[in-house]
Amino acid sequence: MLAAALLSAEPPVVTDSKKTGLDPARLAAIPKRLQHWVDKGAAAGFVTLVARHGQIAHHEATGYTDLETKQPMKTDNIFQLHSMTKPIVCIGVMMLVEEGLVALSDPVEKHLPEFRGITVRDADGRLRKPSRLPTVRDLMTHTSGMMLNPPPGIGEMHTELNKKLADVMLVESQQPLEFDPGTKWQYSNTGIAALGRIIEVHSGMPMEKFLELRIFRPLGMNDTFIFPPKEKFHRMPTAYVLRDGKTEKYTSLTLGEGKMKFREGALYSLPEGGLYSTAADLFPLYQAMLNQGAYNGVRILSKASVEVMTTNHTGDLKTSTPGGGWGLGWYVIKDNSGTLLFQSIGTFGHGGRFGTYCFIDPKRDMIGIFMIHREGGSDERNAFVEMAYSAAID
Repeated sequence: MLAAALLSAEPPVVTDSKKTGLDPARLAAIPKRLQHWVDKGAAAGFVTLVARHGQIAHHEATGYTDLETKQPMKTDNIFQLHSMTKPIVCIGVMMLVEEGLVALSDPVEKHLPEFRGITVRDADGRLRKPSRLPTVRDLMTHTSGMMLNPPPGIGEMHTELNKKLADVMLVESQQPLEFDPGTKWQYSNTGIAALGRIIEVHSGMPMEKFLELRIFRPLGMNDTFIFPPKEKFHRMPTAYVLRDGKTEKYTSLTLGEGKMKFREGALYSLPEGGLYSTAADLFPLYQAMLNQGAYNGVRILSKASVEVMTTNHTGDLKTSTPGGGWGLGWYVIKDNSGTLLFQSIGTFGHGGRFGTYCFIDPKRDMIGIFMIHREGGSDERNAFVEMAYSAAID
């Protein structure tokens, strides 16, 4: 408890370039550039963080939490991470792997019996047995063949959150695979949901409780939640969507400015995208990954687990971006065509639906965190990444 209390204090910003290898003047240009998008109405506000050599060199808030009230953005504002949740769920599964409860090569049905008898749908619509069973590793690399989103019948899951994870799996496990496991890459929210359920089965507790006890509390991540408490609601910025170059309040999405923004009454823990957090809270977790599993004396994973998670497992399969492959829950830069934003080969990270993004670059010993609450567009994120790398002076 004492260790967690010490970790919970927001890490200081270090401006000594000899310690960080980053030019403070160039980092100071980041919020000035981001203000451009605020001024023209393309974004409400941002929180950005850049760290190098284990030190935070830049942590700034730009713009507003809400365009109507002009409430200034603060560095401790809490953002919906959406798909940035996925690698954190995978970290939870790797903890079970390290305890001998799960093997990456295990068929999913070994841990979730409801997957027994799963079929694959051919191009002609016929169902047959898959060439092999989907594995835990397939779920993490989006190569299982499971569909992108919940099927008809529970298709409202991503807007209503009205069923428990165990009940969702009973339905999703009965859907035919869309291709033979390992033969194709296809982003799959349902596959990550299955990983969340595996955590529940072996831990004997809700997935969100496992993540809290095993990851968030040990690292002092006191502003990270699946179901945020009411006393934190006021720290969450308004959600926007970019349409025709201008931001609009995202009232049409229940997770945006709709009834499920704060998850009140929600039953579904949304392993594929349910987390809320701050840039400062995410830093110790990402630094632990950069440190091969530990941060400030707290070890969450072994060196071996971090190495296997951040290695490209998808080979030459076509993924979402040129030059990118997929590790276990993380995208991984695999060749030069993926380095156009100055990221080194081997850099890993993830993004989220509302524009949030992180990168972790082992070669340059560097972390970048970009927080925004607006769906659509990537110019601001790309500018942040390029400017962060351009600040490196060693």
